[in-house]
Amino acid sequence: MTGWSRRRILGAALAAATTPLAAMAPPSIAPAKAATGEWPFRRGVNAWPWFALTREFPAPRTDYDWPPFQSQRPVPTPADLARLRASGLDFIRLPVDPGPFLAADAGRRADLMAMLSSAVEAALAADLGVIVNVQANGATHYWNPDRMVSSTDAPEFARYRAFVADVAGMLKDMAPGRVALEPVNEPPQDCSSEAWPRVQAALLNAARGSAKDLPIVVTGGCGSMVRGLTALDPAPLADFEPILFTFHFYEPYLFSHQGAPWMREPIYRALNNVPWPASAGTLEQTLASVRARMAGDPERSDEAKKAAYAETEKMLKVYFDAQPDRGFIDGYLAQVSDWADRNGIAPGRIVMGEFGALRTDAHYTAAPNPDRARYIADVRQSAEASGFPWAFWDLFDGMGMMDDTTRALNPAMVEALGLTMPPN
Repeated sequence: MTGWSRRRILGAALAAATTPLAAMAPPSIAPAKAATGEWPFRRGVNAWPWFALTREFPAPRTDYDWPPFQSQRPVPTPADLARLRASGLDFIRLPVDPGPFLAADAGRRADLMAMLSSAVEAALAADLGVIVNVQANGATHYWNPDRMVSSTDAPEFARYRAFVADVAGMLKDMAPGRVALEPVNEPPQDCSSEAWPRVQAALLNAARGSAKDLPIVVTGGCGSMVRGLTALDPAPLADFEPILFTFHFYEPYLFSHQGAPWMREPIYRALNNVPWPASAGTLEQTLASVRARMAGDPERSDEAKKAAYAETEKMLKVYFDAQPDRGFIDGYLAQVSDWADRNGIAPGRIVMGEFGALRTDAHYTAAPNPDRARYIADVRQSAEASGFPWAFWDLFDGMGMMDDTTRALNPAMVEALGLTMPPN
């Protein structure tokens, strides 16, 4: 959940709140499986930050400390994975930051590949399928999406492409049919960019050169948003079958990303108490919560707060005037269904690879937790009604469903996702 959609969500939120949309349809698999929908990916969760939260050295260095991942980051244990399977989940999407792999020497890179292989094996041992997603970190000063996948001429594209080929080769014989590769997370190009299809084709060629039968997950530009997928021409991708398609869904961002400290737009920092559905609250109540949050912020000047509040008031008025609810989500997803119908793509081949909302807890002041649960339930049910598999963002952290320390599953999230609380 990094990249294009995190940088331009303000416009996306406005468009989402003001444009009625239609309900989308899921993907189909390789020709032999298309009619039966035998893909093992139906209900999943993202397992970030298993191979994220890195320890890169500051510029001008381009390498990482060893080991390159922060030791205190939450990593699922075999018992955690078994409980996820017992809850009713059937796969994990495993984001992998390529930076440490590309910066490492041959010996350490082999060690990292062995770690990744072991992680996939651990998930498979828990009877979970795995989609390995190469997910560059946009906050890293060197090994970031712009330097690696902005175009086929990007400074580190050749090394990134070779890494994709290496991961495909590693995965090709691991539980065939239960493991897939997603070469890029949230492409940074615009929806109608001519650069992204060239980048994707080059990566698919590299993966197919190493693994001719490995399922590969493809996507549209502009951060894998819905309108990126619907702008994608799938016809040239048929040569790379078997393939799945993916998109991410966080609309409306005013709800899902309220209170998110990583957002660049100034309104999100103090945004909180935005209800879901909109009819569950009022503009006046939410604005009062925003004012209270701003008043307690010692790091912004009064002038900055005033400007942010004016923009927040304008955006929230659009939100409450639009009154988004489950029908809003259904309408949005209909765009994907229409695209799938036009292109003869079965819904079961279209994975909603990320969806979620920030919670209110000891670290974040964001969505009211009952509203968050209603939103997650609405998005999940809408995707299922369209026939789309899904992967919730995230297992851990502020958008998670499992406590980082106690490893307790959040009952409200389990219920919202239509799962069952497993025994402890």
